[in-house]
Amino acid sequence: MAAVLTTRNKVWITVGAVLLFMALVVMSFVHRIQQPRVMTTAEMQVNGLYLFETPRDPGQFALQSHRGKPFTASDLQGKWTMIFFGFTHCPDVCPTTLSFLSQLMSQLESTEVGDTAVVMVSVDPARDTAAVLQDYVPYFNQEFTGVTGEFVDILKFARTFNAPFRKVTAEDGSYQVDHSANIVLVNPRGHYHGFFKAPLDLAKMKVTYRSARYLWEN
Repeated sequence: MAAVLTTRNKVWITVGAVLLFMALVVMSFVHRIQQPRVMTTAEMQVNGLYLFETPRDPGQFALQSHRGKPFTASDLQGKWTMIFFGFTHCPDVCPTTLSFLSQLMSQLESTEVGDTAVVMVSVDPARDTAAVLQDYVPYFNQEFTGVTGEFVDILKFARTFNAPFRKVTAEDGSYQVDHSANIVLVNPRGHYHGFFKAPLDLAKMKVTYRSARYLWEN
């Protein structure tokens, strides 16, 4: 009788071990499929994010935020920063892009939101004073930062990030500013990491941004 019980116990132990192994396999599979999709750099480029093999140090600069404080290289350090070059008199691209970025921020994970900043640098500093930006930028998101400064400083800063712009004057004397609609990506070292090429797509940008962070941090 003892031998029979011992044999039965061995069978149940074997069955239990097999079931436990199968449960672990299933849990591992479920865990993997729940993890965010991480793209390769080639896949990211196909989906609109172009990363530099060696991020570029923008050097020193001295601009001003809409909060009345200096905006310098130290403000780009310690977090990921998305920089958009635009202006408050822009009729379509700028408000659309700022609304898009606000929507993107609302859909990021809480840990990502906590170390992601959005900055709009004005390419029309003659009209976009800090006071004007203070009324404009927070309308889209209270956490966004508007930046202005002397024209020569803005021009140098924009060239550093491959963001050309030019003034276009109409016959009546009014003017608009042609500018890039790309979004510059700066890594936590404050270096120019790459850019999201326009037109922007919310679903693609979420995945490519997350992938860029993962590849840089790992």
